[in-house]
Amino acid sequence: MQLIPRYLVQNRIEIAVNDAGFVTEYKPVYQRQIKLYRGIDNVIQFKLLNADQKPINTDLYTPKFVAFDENNILVLEKDGVVTSDGSSNIKGLFQITVTENDLLNLKQQYLSYNVYLLDSANEKTLTYTDSHFDNQGTIYVDGSAFPGPADSYTISTFTETDVGSDVFVSETISAQPARNGNEALHTAAFYTAEYEGNIVVQATLDNQITGSTRWADITSVSFTGSETEPTPVNYNGVFSFIRFKCDANPSDKVSKVLVRT
Repeated sequence: MQLIPRYLVQNRIEIAVNDAGFVTEYKPVYQRQIKLYRGIDNVIQFKLLNADQKPINTDLYTPKFVAFDENNILVLEKDGVVTSDGSSNIKGLFQITVTENDLLNLKQQYLSYNVYLLDSANEKTLTYTDSHFDNQGTIYVDGSAFPGPADSYTISTFTETDVGSDVFVSETISAQPARNGNEALHTAAFYTAEYEGNIVVQATLDNQITGSTRWADITSVSFTGSETEPTPVNYNGVFSFIRFKCDANPSDKVSKVLVRT
């Protein structure tokens, strides 16, 4: 039997505030990076210290947390929740919660962050990572713990099969047969505007696409031209490639098809 230890610990960061002037030589050579994991709520705990490394009373302030991407665009803004009760062992503590939804539209990347304090008169006090007056910390947004679904593939170009045929087919895309099992579920969403006709999902088991490739109709969706929302369709099966066929001209009427296999 293998015994693998895992650790359940608080993610705590120590920061310094210049509330009475720096009087000691506290110059750490390393300020650790914060990791935020996509797909789950992240709780970060901060401990607010003065220059003597003594915790200060957080009840006097409203802690504020802000984070910026590589283009200095604000992507996160949180109010800290004070968790201390004034006792010496937990004095100076506050925490923020970065939710799963907060990170939903953030790719895996590095962010910079700052923490400042807001008092009752709305005066701001900047906090520092060390006594060199460095104020910016680093966050790494990690998407490896909960990778989530694969990105959708976008189809936006249709080509008429023969001149005057009024039958239009899209490009072909892989149906990922090696990744999908025998009951593979595929989803497509059609973005249309006043399109009247049918869109047919076609698939093939051929290993290569040639002029003689035979396509089978998997499912069909009918449109009346009154649709105002994307129209989804689900279908199952293990295929080599898929494409979409329109029996009416989709130009300017079928803006795109999003596909996830």
